[in-house]
Amino acid sequence: MTGSKSGRNGGQANKGIMSDSNLWAELLAFGAAISLSPLHLAVLLLLLLGPRPLQRGAWFVAGWMVTTLAAVGVLLTVGHSLVLDLTQGSHHRTGLDLLAGGALIALGAKELLGAWIEQDQPPGWTQSISRFVAMPIPVLVGLGSLTELASPDDLLLFAKAAGVVLAAGLPARQELVGMLLFSAAASVLMLMPLMATVISREKVLPMLEQGKQLLFSHGDVAVGGMSLALGVYLGWQGVSGLMLT
Repeated sequence: MTGSKSGRNGGQANKGIMSDSNLWAELLAFGAAISLSPLHLAVLLLLLLGPRPLQRGAWFVAGWMVTTLAAVGVLLTVGHSLVLDLTQGSHHRTGLDLLAGGALIALGAKELLGAWIEQDQPPGWTQSISRFVAMPIPVLVGLGSLTELASPDDLLLFAKAAGVVLAAGLPARQELVGMLLFSAAASVLMLMPLMATVISREKVLPMLEQGKQLLFSHGDVAVGGMSLALGVYLGWQGVSGLMLT
């Protein structure tokens, strides 16, 4: 009897560990997808290549991180107040997965198709980015936050990140850890060039320039591929949820 009880307890513990691992992996994946924003990354690289690079770049990255934390925090608060059931197989979770999956697949296909059609031309957003970077830093930070929040794919990923945290039923302290982990993942591609510039700007200048050119030429392909992969994953999650109901 004791051995059987221990086996059940051990199975539940292992299940809990696996669930936690899946939660953190999903938060990292959703955050990494948000971090791949060619427009914001290109703006940051131009800031780091321009005057007062550390001051302007640090403010821009800080604005991005605060916006990410605020967006997920608001969604978590709303989710708690509405007492939404976001466990696998629930109507709310299945609907969100199917909606997000379909939207991301459509976005990814559009980005990849556009990149294939206009393969000899830079994306349209590159034509106005110089004027964007020349704005005063408070305006630039504010516009960067608005652009992040206005992006449909970002909003869906914010909702999915909040959803998996709500579904896990974590205590407040662990929810905060999840939010910080998600924000760090969503900011990692911006933090890397900023920290490299802090360490040695002269040495990383050529790499910053190469990174800017790479974003201008292949940024849409990277976003399209990431959106398509996440869309397929969320669509599969939604279909799995339908099978559980």
